Amino acid sequence: MYSLAFGIGTQNANGDWLEVYFPAPIFRPDESTLKAIASIVNYNGGNADIILDDQLLGRLADAPLDEGQRGNLKLMVGSRRPCVLTLLESDSKPASTPEVYLKLHLLSHRFVKPNEQNLDDLYALLPNVAWTEIGAVDLAEVTSMQLRARTEGRVLEVAAVDKFPKMTNYVIPSGVRIAHSARVRLGAYLGEGTTVMHEGFVNFNAGAMGPNMIEGRVSQGVTVGSGSDLGGSASTAGTLSGGGNITITIGKDCLISANAGTGIPLGDRCTIEAGLYITPGTVVQVMDEDKNFFKLVKARELAGQGDMLFIRNSQNGVVECRSNRKAISLNNALHAHN
Repeated sequence: MYSLAFGIGTQNANGDWLEVYFPAPIFRPDESTLKAIASIVNYNGGNADIILDDQLLGRLADAPLDEGQRGNLKLMVGSRRPCVLTLLESDSKPASTPEVYLKLHLLSHRFVKPNEQNLDDLYALLPNVAWTEIGAVDLAEVTSMQLRARTEGRVLEVAAVDKFPKMTNYVIPSGVRIAHSARVRLGAYLGEGTTVMHEGFVNFNAGAMGPNMIEGRVSQGVTVGSGSDLGGSASTAGTLSGGGNITITIGKDCLISANAGTGIPLGDRCTIEAGLYITPGTVVQVMDEDKNFFKLVKARELAGQGDMLFIRNSQNGVVECRSNRKAISLNNALHAHN
């Protein structure tokens, strides 16, 4: 069994799921826990969503679960919102909105890291909804709810229209600071000691391993190693919107300076100077630590290597990579005739 969770969510007037909150997912439950749950809900295996009525909730609350889970189940009895048990026996492509939400929760609860789950075609299962102070509202229903609120002398605040909610309405990881909660989506991974400043952004299926200072953008699929810093307005190339298939990773103790960015993976202890964006096709003059010329290469040839300092020569505009010569390994066959 991959994971399971008891959740409470929102459906529209047609009974379609808009979102699901899973307060305490159980990752890789032991056999006795799974057996106890399965016998109550008549679960026979596979990935499944099982609607829980008050009778099932009551029986589950008496099952041999930990006190936290039993307490959550007791609170759910009598809920005016639909309750669901989602079980994932395998990490196959999501087949329902609750499945997607459970996988996003697993990321933000730090049970899995970015790119460790199958999230294929998740957009088709995430409805675009209005996120309000009363939760998710179907876009076809929002106008009538706004009108009803006005007749009651109040305004229905719509904070966003999006497929993803902000993480802090679902998960608040331990040991983190988030200056502007709307800039961290559910499904972000924030390791212990991470700070996301006001202009920082962390997408779903992306994350900082912690501790990190994030003042720039961590795009979908990108991971930032411990001790690394993304300066103000710095960015990392993701795999969405034509961003390519290369997964960008930033190693430990790196600095992507203000307004800089990278479209290639970086190893440990790398620095990119302010305002410089390194793309795979950027022509880079590789220098050793004494500024002696080494090679002229495309940046993709340096991908994943450590101890690199990328700067732009202010006199001639050439992008330079300065490093200990032993720290860089190039494809000699590719450059044998340079």
